[in-house]
Amino acid sequence: MPRRAVPRTRPRRTALLPPETVAAIRNELADVADDVVKQIIKEVPPYAAAFGGTMGETIRTAVQVALGGFLSLVSESGPNALAPRASAVDGAYQLGRGEARSGRSTDALLSAYRIGARVSWQHLSAAAVAEGIEPATMASFAEMVFAYIDELSAASVAGHRDEAATSGRVRQRMLERLARHLLTGAPEATVTAAAERAEWPAPTTLTAVIVPESQVGPLLHTLQRDTLQVADLPELDASTLLLVPDAHGRRRATLLRAVRDRGCLVGPARPWLEVRASYERALRARSLDLTGDTEAHLPRLVLTADPSALEDLRSSVLAPLGDLKPSSAAKLRETLRAWLLHQGRRDEVAAALFVHPQTVRYRMNQLRELFGERLEDPDTVLALTIALGVEEESPE
Repeated sequence: MPRRAVPRTRPRRTALLPPETVAAIRNELADVADDVVKQIIKEVPPYAAAFGGTMGETIRTAVQVALGGFLSLVSESGPNALAPRASAVDGAYQLGRGEARSGRSTDALLSAYRIGARVSWQHLSAAAVAEGIEPATMASFAEMVFAYIDELSAASVAGHRDEAATSGRVRQRMLERLARHLLTGAPEATVTAAAERAEWPAPTTLTAVIVPESQVGPLLHTLQRDTLQVADLPELDASTLLLVPDAHGRRRATLLRAVRDRGCLVGPARPWLEVRASYERALRARSLDLTGDTEAHLPRLVLTADPSALEDLRSSVLAPLGDLKPSSAAKLRETLRAWLLHQGRRDEVAAALFVHPQTVRYRMNQLRELFGERLEDPDTVLALTIALGVEEESPE
């Protein structure tokens, strides 16, 4: 990654110390580093374990390098003073990147810097006083110490920000590649390898959710952080696909509450490697202008799975109505459908159609004349139920 320029707010160069004073302070750097690490471990809980063993030694060395750079700054002038300082700033930048890779925020790191500044000043000022440094020089010396710590802090924050941004972009690309593997039916080995590279924990199930672009941001805040996102699918104009982990069983109700009133379509939960089936179900529902839970539209989805076959069935089984006027045929189809759904209970059929029960009786007599004994045949009843059932659901 091209290294981003780190802001370098150079401390004022007015506190040049005599060589003997610098030598006395430099002799204490190892003790200062030990004390800094000890206090950080004591006061910053996230670092209690991280600073143990070899990591602790690495930090002690880094502290000594940083303090050594500062001492060069206050004891020399010209280019020779800048090289150690530049090395310390670069080390702080890399430390910030390392913190981002470890998943820690900058809060703990900046706390560590503040503690380091306090402890270092206690040691450095004591050594300087022992060497007889004048009060005016001590004041300037203190200003340079804390300005130097601020510079290191800024470098670490820049490193953390750059690493987080880079890592986030890289992982997002990996996650999108994983999602596309799932949707295109890539071999299982390819998909699992992609999941491992993206450090994405494989769930038990995935649920496809088609979301309007305007709702993606707000919805993602309410879903699991491992939700996969795929944009720019050619079949999803102005919409985005989300693949939500483990939204099955009782958790489905939580997902449905989250998408309510957002114009989303939620497919069924499927084993995560078979999520394409969930996506295809959601696409089918979308083609029918449905919204919400596809499980609530299963009859319509089943009945429209083969439109050509359904049309042939309707033409065949409803043939006895073919010679009637369109308006009369429509009323009888509506009555027959209600009769089948309400299992012949006349009052319920009348209530559903908003007509008098006598009207239902009259129409059913007409239907019996047209269909004859076929209305008593189970196969015909099944065919009629399927043929007329498609009118049961209407787009929501």
